[in-house]
Amino acid sequence: MQKLKKVRKRLLILILILAAFIFLNNSSLLAKPNKEEPLLLAHRGLAQTFPMEGIEWDTCTAERIFEPAHPYLENTIPSMEAAFKAGADVVELDIHPTIDGEWAVFHDWTLECRTNGEGVTREHTMGELKQLDIGYGYSADNGKSFPFRGKGIGLMPTLTEVLERFPEEAFLLHIKSNDQEEGRLLADYLSELPKERLQLLSVYGGNEPIASLAEKLPHVRVMSMDTLKSCLIPYELIGWTGYVPDSCKETQVHIPEKYAKILWGWPNKFLSRMEEVNTRVILVAGDGGWSEGFDSETDLERLPSHYSGGIWTNRIDRVAPILQE
Repeated sequence: MQKLKKVRKRLLILILILAAFIFLNNSSLLAKPNKEEPLLLAHRGLAQTFPMEGIEWDTCTAERIFEPAHPYLENTIPSMEAAFKAGADVVELDIHPTIDGEWAVFHDWTLECRTNGEGVTREHTMGELKQLDIGYGYSADNGKSFPFRGKGIGLMPTLTEVLERFPEEAFLLHIKSNDQEEGRLLADYLSELPKERLQLLSVYGGNEPIASLAEKLPHVRVMSMDTLKSCLIPYELIGWTGYVPDSCKETQVHIPEKYAKILWGWPNKFLSRMEEVNTRVILVAGDGGWSEGFDSETDLERLPSHYSGGIWTNRIDRVAPILQE
């Protein structure tokens, strides 16, 4: 009996030591933020926003925008200029290959929602897409008026035009398909850029194109559902030790706000570990389902104290001035 008591006592001591190690090794109370301000990622530049309630994959969001608070249309060079001027560190944009070998910067798979055109975006030449009015379909009053109609003609840019206009700015490129060949095409395009330019670019999208792009350009930050799972699942298993799996290195992870708190070391220890392996962390509002962002002062109040990672926002014009204060 006495021997059993000693064994139990030793086991209890070991458990307490392990618990103390786990706490101290993952507590943000003892970790300082990496920097004073979060990195700001402006989704589609400075875009018109809309209510998220009832959104489905095929919802035409241009038809349900809020009353416009600024004159910019998403994924255009003026909207990107406004986003960087407001304080964006990175601008996210959407890309499609065209039948004449260009990359069109535009959100939708088809043209009918936002433009006066018809058909699948990638089944047109860039010349044809340049003729469209990309502000044609926007309405804040259920189709009674169209405040941007006639103002978006010729505003759909190519990826080349964007990169030439902003040679020293950072971008997150969104591949809008799950086509493996599209990843190879984009890798071929990006491989022609200087190394210094590539370091300012990240790419995310479907599992297939991201895998093929990463194979050809292993040093470009990428993200897909597969890369996210391959990083975070093993991290949840062994991250309490402080070890970062190889799958988490030199990549990008988008963390839904809903699940961030379960990550070992969240926020400061986790962010520090990711920074040490050259991985960028972007916090997305809500559960990550519909590109929800931190778009208001109320949203920003939900951020952890002294948060220094990246945040996803649809209203860089609102949140940047608040954070800069």
